[in-house]
Amino acid sequence: MPDFSDLVFVNGSVLTVDPDFTIASALAVSDGVITAVGARGDVEDLIGPDTRVVDLAGGTLLPGINDSHLHGCAWGISSPPLALDLGYPAVRSIADVAEAVRAAAERTPPGHWIMGTGWDLGYLAECTEDPSRLPTRHDLDAVSPEHPVLLLDFSAHATWVNSTALGVAGIARDTAAPPGGVIVTDAVGEPTGLFQEGAQVLVQQALPSLTPDVRALAVRSTLAKLRALGITSYTEPGLGPGGDRMMGGALSQETLDVYRRLLADGELTARVSVLLLPTGMSSTAADFTRALDGYDVPESDDPRRLNIIGVKIFADGIPPNKTAWMHEAYLGGGCGALCVGGETDEERVAAIAEMVRHAHAAGYQVGVHVTGDRGIDTVVDAFAAATAGQPRPDARHYVIHGDFLTPRSMKTLAQHGFAVNMNPTIKWTIADLEEEFVGPERAAYEWPYRDALDAGVRVASSSDAPVTFPDWRQGIATMLLRESKASGRVSGPEQRITLAEAVRTYTIDAAWQDFAEEWKGSLEVGKVADLCVLAGDLLTADPRAIAELPVALTVLGGEVVHDALES
Repeated sequence: MPDFSDLVFVNGSVLTVDPDFTIASALAVSDGVITAVGARGDVEDLIGPDTRVVDLAGGTLLPGINDSHLHGCAWGISSPPLALDLGYPAVRSIADVAEAVRAAAERTPPGHWIMGTGWDLGYLAECTEDPSRLPTRHDLDAVSPEHPVLLLDFSAHATWVNSTALGVAGIARDTAAPPGGVIVTDAVGEPTGLFQEGAQVLVQQALPSLTPDVRALAVRSTLAKLRALGITSYTEPGLGPGGDRMMGGALSQETLDVYRRLLADGELTARVSVLLLPTGMSSTAADFTRALDGYDVPESDDPRRLNIIGVKIFADGIPPNKTAWMHEAYLGGGCGALCVGGETDEERVAAIAEMVRHAHAAGYQVGVHVTGDRGIDTVVDAFAAATAGQPRPDARHYVIHGDFLTPRSMKTLAQHGFAVNMNPTIKWTIADLEEEFVGPERAAYEWPYRDALDAGVRVASSSDAPVTFPDWRQGIATMLLRESKASGRVSGPEQRITLAEAVRTYTIDAAWQDFAEEWKGSLEVGKVADLCVLAGDLLTADPRAIAELPVALTVLGGEVVHDALES
């Protein structure tokens, strides 16, 4: 009796993402593995009475999408129903935020925290009309006098609270910010209720710790949304002791324990790679090495479904907060700084180098959050020094975000086999806003995909959710067009890349970041059947219409986990 396939796909564009980016028209799956790729004739004999034959009807089959930097638990925690949605277009002004908080206060028992996420200075009317205008506690006090309120901005690098929250957290005018953190104060030195970078922990640590059940609810919510988007893999970039005081502990060791529980219960409907977070922002090198050395890394029951692959380090902030460390000053002055312990730039550079060296020597892949060009050069130099001091094949260290990646750093990354993880949906979101901080030329250059690929750097793409919604389709459109969300203006047309290159950043090159390119990330015989079906031809679609192509089917290891074809 012949061996028949479980799934067969025909009559569409099958984007294999093999080295030649071969386009096939049919594919077969048996026992969770791809068994045939080619034309319809190559799969006809594999169709049996129990085979599900999916007629792509001119649509597109591509590898399951890998969002290679996505805060799964934090996205769930910061999304409805667990938090207010304060992103554009849900809110368009500070007044809208206040109204959302007022409504939440009416349905929330006094004394309980109100949380929200997603506010963005670039989309708040009062702030766009007057760039010097920032949100303050006074905007929230009148509508929430009996509730502590904590509102995280879209980037997760700024937190806005009311006076009640300041009191609960014990914040006063004499409270000192940690290194690299900013407590925004008014003309007389009083905290305004706005905290940036490492200073956010001063108020976030006052949040009640999340229960395991709430964490599990948050991750389940995320997994459901990812299935519907065709996302089958993601990197949870930072879980561990360094996250204990961040967002109620959403980034803590306890969240990793929840992932392990979901795996054991058969509920983990994505492949999750984890970076450890030994310490948070503003830590010293000594604190980092002590925490990493004392960390007991649990083994996974299924490393292909849940795997700890590296360590995360915070090096600087973000350009909109003027906390990314830049070679050239921001408009209005200041160059930012590294957000690690140290009294001088030299001491902080040495601290980053020691953190990277120590994690590298311990055998970890190192992912470093760094956005400013001077910060990036510092981190890439630290990568190179670590491998020179202790050669290690295939370390795969990478720059996280890499907004202003320099030609010098590109050359070093390519030479050593390092990489960068970029964020096209953030580019789409903030392209216009960035001009206010770095000017039009630097804003256009931000996230230099074309230059990085031409330099031989491996590039993966991600959403950094909850910073942006993890819509990889919009990410691909942005890589092709470089158009902004707010105005539609083109920002850096010379950094556009091709469709094939863009797809690779969400599939095979993201799999490379996971040390998994041999068994996932492309549609080739013998690889796992992680699949995404679009109801439309991605190859011929107008780039501006790509984000509207429906995700019709998602398959993880041969199992259909999202099915809009039978709904």
